[in-house]
Amino acid sequence: MRKQSSAFAVSVFLLAGCQSGDLANLSTFGDSAVSNDDLSKVAYYPDDELLQLAKVQFKERNYGQAYAIYKRAVEVYPKDPVAWIGYSASADMIGRFDNADIGYKRLARMIPNRPEYLNNVGYSYMLRGNLVSARRYFLKAYDIDPNNQTTANNLELLRNSTSFANRG
Repeated sequence: MRKQSSAFAVSVFLLAGCQSGDLANLSTFGDSAVSNDDLSKVAYYPDDELLQLAKVQFKERNYGQAYAIYKRAVEVYPKDPVAWIGYSASADMIGRFDNADIGYKRLARMIPNRPEYLNNVGYSYMLRGNLVSARRYFLKAYDIDPNNQTTANNLELLRNSTSFANRG
C-alpha cells in the first residue's frame, strides 16, 4: 500500500510539472481560456472587462459570441464608440446588417469623420456586395488619413473583389 501511494504521489508530481504556461491558457476547443468566460449575467462591470472579452471573441473569429457580448456592451456603455464599432462589426460578420446599420447610424453622430468608422461602414457595404458605396467610404477614410494601413488593405480587398465574378 505504501509503495502504491508513493508511486501515485510521484506521478501526480510529474504530471503537474508538465503543464506549461502556453497549454494552461488553452480551453478545450483551442480558443484561449479567457474567450470562454461568460459575463452575460454580470450586472456591474468595474472596468472595461466586457469590451476586452468582446474584443477577444472577435479576434478569435467567434463572431456570434462577440456580437452577443458587444450587444450587452452597448447596453452598459451606450455612449462608448468602441462598443458600437464592435457591435456593428460583429453584426456584419454574422450577416445581421440590419443591426449593423443601427450601430453605424449611432456612430455617425458620435465619430462621423474617423477612419475607423468610415472603414467599418465601407467594409459593411463590401460584405453586402455594394462595392460603389464601399469605395466611397474607403476613399473618405483615405482622404482623412492616407497612411492608414486598414484603409490601404480595404482598398486592396475592394480591388480584388472587382476582379472576381459575382456568384451571389
